[in-house]
Amino acid sequence: MAFWRRKKDEFVSLGLSRAADDRAPVALPEAERKTESQPAPPAHSTAVAAQPEGPASLPWQTSVLGLDLSIEQLQAQEAALEQEFSARFRRAVAATRESLSERIDTVFAGSRQIDAALLDELEEVLIAADIGVPTTMHVLETVRRGISRKEIDDIEKLKQAIKSELLSILHASERGGVASETSVPENIAPYVMMIVGVNGVGKTTTIGKLAQRIKAEGNDVLICAADTFRAAASEQLAIWAERTGVPLIQQKQGTDPAAVLFDSMKAAKARGSDVLIVDTAGRLHNKSNLMAELEKMKRVAGREVEGAPHETLLVVDAVTGQNGLEQARQFLKIAGVTGIVLTKLDGTAKGGIAVAIAKELGLPIRYAGIGEKVDDLVVFDAETYVNSLFN
Repeated sequence: MAFWRRKKDEFVSLGLSRAADDRAPVALPEAERKTESQPAPPAHSTAVAAQPEGPASLPWQTSVLGLDLSIEQLQAQEAALEQEFSARFRRAVAATRESLSERIDTVFAGSRQIDAALLDELEEVLIAADIGVPTTMHVLETVRRGISRKEIDDIEKLKQAIKSELLSILHASERGGVASETSVPENIAPYVMMIVGVNGVGKTTTIGKLAQRIKAEGNDVLICAADTFRAAASEQLAIWAERTGVPLIQQKQGTDPAAVLFDSMKAAKARGSDVLIVDTAGRLHNKSNLMAELEKMKRVAGREVEGAPHETLLVVDAVTGQNGLEQARQFLKIAGVTGIVLTKLDGTAKGGIAVAIAKELGLPIRYAGIGEKVDDLVVFDAETYVNSLFN
């Protein structure tokens, strides 16, 4: 499955489970798994930190498929990757599936009649999965209509009705924000991705993973370290830059973030970069000065490249549940969020927050973190997600 599809002139397949040196993909360091706020090893003081590229520096690699392969071979490889993706996604949402699907089974134990008491229990199950009260009420209204029409009279039909409604909500959210990088013409470069979110949600790690995955699809990527208020942020990005061989633009702590972004935009255009990923300060979402800074950065980006930033991705920790949804609401007011990156989806039984975000904010879930390894950031797929919750 291709991770980033803006380029259409070549077929690129991502080797999700194949390590460059035939070892398993490298897991993130323990310090990064626990929190992003812990100090990292000192970074170089140079403005641009670029590391040599080569297979040995990457814990996994991609394969660019040549014209010598038949259509059948290409389709077989793509199908294998799709199957692997589905299996990994299913494992990631296992806790949510147990909380949701298996509890629905319990509600229906003993072939109980569908009545008001049963629907009350079903309501509790949906809310427990962090689908949220408004979304739960919407889903239950659909269920009640199905019951009144005699369309729902057993557990399988009930599950199918819930699945259909959840899928409809997720698909509807794709009509808002930015659902695909292909919406921006290829002649506009660099494609600017601004990453926002409070500290501790996995923002720096997400940027590193995004950079490596997008680079693996054949794109030239540059990272802008515009979170100049927290020293550890720049240091951690420097580690990711070294790990991935992606150049990093950084300046000393306390520098105006908009100035760092301006320099990065100039550098990206000079080197012909396809993608510029911009880190931003992650102080608490109720700090108005942070929001003003984000607005300033957006203006700087828009002056340098048409339509920039083309995506403003809010990183939300799935474990925080409804608190993460409130963060999204605050950022949406000023930062112009176009999509969500949902991290740590594998670490919670409340993965229903994806549906709550889609329903209440009308924003697409662009990427999901489903593990600790460097390739465990995947394109969020609504069908795979919903099917994994029930099957």
